Amino acid sequence: MKTNKLKIFNDPIYGFIQISDESIFDIIEHPLFQRLRRINQLGLSYLVYPGAVHTRFQHSMGAMHLMKTALANLKDKGISISQEEMVAAQQAILLHDIGHGPYSHTLEYILLHDTSHEQVGSLLIDKMNESLRGQLDLAISIVKNKYHKKFLHQLVSSQLDMDRLDYLKRDSYFTGVSEGVIGTDRLIKMLNVFDDQIVVEDKGIYSVEKFLVARRIMYWQVYLHKTVLGAEQLLIEIIKRARFLAQTDSNLSPSISLNLFLSKPIGLEELNNDEILSHFSQMDDSDVLFSIKHWTNHSDNTLKLLCRKLINRELPKVMLQKESFDALFIQDLKQKVMKAYGISELEANHFVFWGIASNRAYNQQADKIFIQGKNQNLTDIATASDNFNIKSLSSPVNKYFLCFPKEMQ
Repeated sequence: MKTNKLKIFNDPIYGFIQISDESIFDIIEHPLFQRLRRINQLGLSYLVYPGAVHTRFQHSMGAMHLMKTALANLKDKGISISQEEMVAAQQAILLHDIGHGPYSHTLEYILLHDTSHEQVGSLLIDKMNESLRGQLDLAISIVKNKYHKKFLHQLVSSQLDMDRLDYLKRDSYFTGVSEGVIGTDRLIKMLNVFDDQIVVEDKGIYSVEKFLVARRIMYWQVYLHKTVLGAEQLLIEIIKRARFLAQTDSNLSPSISLNLFLSKPIGLEELNNDEILSHFSQMDDSDVLFSIKHWTNHSDNTLKLLCRKLINRELPKVMLQKESFDALFIQDLKQKVMKAYGISELEANHFVFWGIASNRAYNQQADKIFIQGKNQNLTDIATASDNFNIKSLSSPVNKYFLCFPKEMQ
C-alpha cells in the first residue's frame, strides 16, 4: 500500500503548508530532521517570554514554505527555474538548521570545539543523502554555493533569505513582541533576479527598511535581552563546570552522548568519525535539561548551586553599559561571592562573568541587499534608503555585560 506523502501541515503563522514533493516528506520523516522538534528555536528565551517555546522544526517548515512562495513568484516574473530546482531549493532551506545542537547558538561553541552548526549540518546532510540514495545532490550543491544559479543559494543564505524572513515573523509571534512583525508577503512579491543575484524592486524599499529595523529591535528586545543573556550565560557556566568535573567523573551526566562531549574536546575532525557524529545527532535540549536537573543534587557545591539557580529561575543580575567594567568592581563582587558561598576564586568565576554582546542589523561587507531602480541600476539599501537609521544599522553596536548573583548587589 503506497503512503500519501503530499501532506498538509497547519502552521500558526502561514496557515496550511503543503508538501509539494515526496522527497521533502522523506526528509521531514528522517530521524535527523525529527530531532529538530526537540530543540527550541529561542533557547532559554521562554524564561522571559513564556510563549517562546517554538522549535527549530517549526521554523524550518516555515522557511520551506516561504522558499516555495518566493520561487513561484520569481517564476511568474519569467525567471527560469526548473521543477528539479524548485524541489532542491526547498530541500536546502528545510535542512539549513539540521546541524544545531542542544540550545542552538548558546552552546554552539561550548559543546563543540571551534565548529559551527553549518559545518556540522554539512556532515549530517551528507549522511542523510546517503540514506535517501542521492536525492539531496542538487540541494547540497545549492547549500554549498556550488550550483551555477547563485541566486538560489542567496534565498537559502544571505542578508535577505527565507531563514531570516521566517524567524523574525515567527519569533515575533511567539514572544508577543509586535515590533518584530514584518511583511513577508510583500517582501517576497518585490524580489527579482538580476545578473544572477536576488534584488528587491524599488517599490519594496520601505519593506526592506522595516525588515532591517525589525531585526535590530528583535535582537536587543529578544535575542540579546539582558535577562535572556544572563540565563544563557548561566547555562554556559554550568556546562563549563560540568566539563571540568568530567575530567575525573566519566559518568557525570545521565546522557551517554552528552558525557562524550563533556569528557574531551570534539571538533570537526572528530565529527568525521561516524560514531561520534551519531552521538551528536542523538543530543537535543532534553539531554542538557535532564542533566541539569540531575546535577541539582550533585556533590560538587558549585555545580549544584549553578543548576538550582537555573532550574528555579534565580537568574543573575545583568548590567549593560557602553564601556568595559571596572576590574576592581568585578574583583569586589568575586570576593563577596567567595565569602557568601565558601568557594575559591576559580569557582567564583562561574558566578561573576562578563563579556560583550554585539549586533549589526545590516552588514555592508557581506552579500548586500540591492534595490533595483526603474533603469535596472542596482543600489545598496544603505545608499538607496532616505532613512538615516538604515545607514546607522550597518555599524555594529557593542554592549558590555556583567552578570553576578542578585543577592550580591
